Amino acid sequence: METIHVNLGPRSYDIAITSDGDGLAPFLKQCAPNMTGAFIVTDDNVRQHASRIFHALKIAGVRVHLSTVSAGENTKRLEMASRLYDDLAEWPADRRTLVVAVGGGVIGDLAGFAAATYNRGLPLFMVPTTLLAMVDSSVGGKVGINHKRGKNLIGAFHQPDGVWIDTRLLETLPDREYRSGMAEVVKYGMILDEPFFNWQEENATAMRDRDPAALRHLIAQSCRLKATVVEQDEREETGIRVKLNYGHTFAHAFEAIGGYGEWLHGEAVSAGMITASRLAEKRGMIDASITERQRKLLVAFGLPVVNKPEWNVDDLLYSMYRDKKTEAGKLRFILPKRIGDVVTVDGIPEEEVIDVLTGSS
Repeated sequence: METIHVNLGPRSYDIAITSDGDGLAPFLKQCAPNMTGAFIVTDDNVRQHASRIFHALKIAGVRVHLSTVSAGENTKRLEMASRLYDDLAEWPADRRTLVVAVGGGVIGDLAGFAAATYNRGLPLFMVPTTLLAMVDSSVGGKVGINHKRGKNLIGAFHQPDGVWIDTRLLETLPDREYRSGMAEVVKYGMILDEPFFNWQEENATAMRDRDPAALRHLIAQSCRLKATVVEQDEREETGIRVKLNYGHTFAHAFEAIGGYGEWLHGEAVSAGMITASRLAEKRGMIDASITERQRKLLVAFGLPVVNKPEWNVDDLLYSMYRDKKTEAGKLRFILPKRIGDVVTVDGIPEEEVIDVLTGSS
């Protein structure tokens, strides 16, 4: 088992990465020694994983409850959070009840939001079951739900007490979901670590084929990189953490226009990064070869690299203006300067954005 420490003072926690599945209950108890019970939240797709965790914790002497919601991005809404509040109240939970999120990014966000807001805050423990959640959403403390006007518009910063990553859980992950997670891995290389991006280009086949050694490396390195950013800018106050949103202004608009179901998050991020890179090209910030290297790598993982032509550009712009990164009514994008470094650019004219969305640049 490899452990990565996220140093946030009193909110510090460990990320455990393993491939044998043993040790979850002791690790959970170590992370939350004062818990009075574990309230597990999962979805229909991974209930079997959550059930095993339920029984392992019960055998370990933990008071435990399992609450299951429907799978899919549309579950991340206020009505489902309210249902979790009802379950917590009925069980009942107290201030030391540990909310255990077992699932992908949707479950992590939804259960985390319930933990952040119920009884003014409950401790949280993450057990991600998708690649995207392992390398991104389970680490860093961002939790939230969607609003009809935008993705994650209702949310909070609520750090977990611990994260348990078991790569064996990926064995049952559908191929499309697995490939979706690769977009966030590519993102880390683009924004922070050129050698990691180069490694991905050299090992794309092993990554795509779920080679165990490649899998452990890409998860561990992605978690290290995200932990480093979160430690420097936990609540997006200094401008460092916003780099993690490379491609996301476009991606969130693609998801919203698609009804939070047409594309998976990683698929939207993939097309969003290429659109952002083309915008950087248009502004003379990078050479076209940088966009092409990203495109080839993402295509190797079977990911989309352009938005759907049937999506109305005015609707996409409307969604972008309501993105959390927009300030004072001006569009804000994270754009690459080179592989391994990105910068925030404000006030980009609509015409340039329309050009890259329509492919007319």
